[in-house]
Amino acid sequence: MKVHFVGAGPGDPELLTVRAHRLLGECRICIYAGSLVNPAVMELLPATSARYDSAGMSLPEIVDVCAGANRVGVDVVRLHSGDPSIYGAIREQMNEMDRLGIDYEVIPGVSSFQAAAAVLKTELTVPEAAQSIILTRAAGRTPVPPEQDLSLLARTRSTLCIFLSVGRIREVAETLARELDGDCPAAVIYRATWPDQAVVRGTLADIARKTEDAAIGKTAMIVVGRALSREAPVSKLYDPAFSHGFRDGEKA
Repeated sequence: MKVHFVGAGPGDPELLTVRAHRLLGECRICIYAGSLVNPAVMELLPATSARYDSAGMSLPEIVDVCAGANRVGVDVVRLHSGDPSIYGAIREQMNEMDRLGIDYEVIPGVSSFQAAAAVLKTELTVPEAAQSIILTRAAGRTPVPPEQDLSLLARTRSTLCIFLSVGRIREVAETLARELDGDCPAAVIYRATWPDQAVVRGTLADIARKTEDAAIGKTAMIVVGRALSREAPVSKLYDPAFSHGFRDGEKA
């Protein structure tokens, strides 16, 4: 018996990994994040599978389902949105599996920050503008270590992918604008790859107003950084004059 912590990806069922697709198709017991997983993904489950919506469950209740499945030798698919390793709250579940001696594995999924970049048709790392990506969130009910405050992260000039924070978009934009200036490109992507996805583009000076006008208050990714600009420098990898281990550059 094994518990499979499976990443459901950002929403579109076609973005599931092959392994995730197979496990869902074979699943007899599924615990899923009902408030976040696209119902279209759930349609891949056999009609006879037992389903538990974790949105209303506590950790002991989730563990009880896994322990019961272990007693009868039936695998469990623990389905999380996006990639389970990013704000997936799987550490405490894995700790309990370790305590009970239940085998488990983690199946990665496409994260919402990757889906957001695809929807924006942009590259998050570009020469000179940004060679690093920071995945973070604004402080709220879950505290953020002081040294990871948004104002400090902004000083790195990295591309910022900000999870779980669109409800604080005005505070986020104002904090970042003090470090990056108001003209820094910003975007908010609501439910990337879902049928009702929405995109708001702007700058730190106006992204809060535009997001509020679009009535987006949850389930959205905030992306900020100079890499979003079409005027950002581009890679020289395919420049005819650029040499590397597989090609000699053309001489002027």
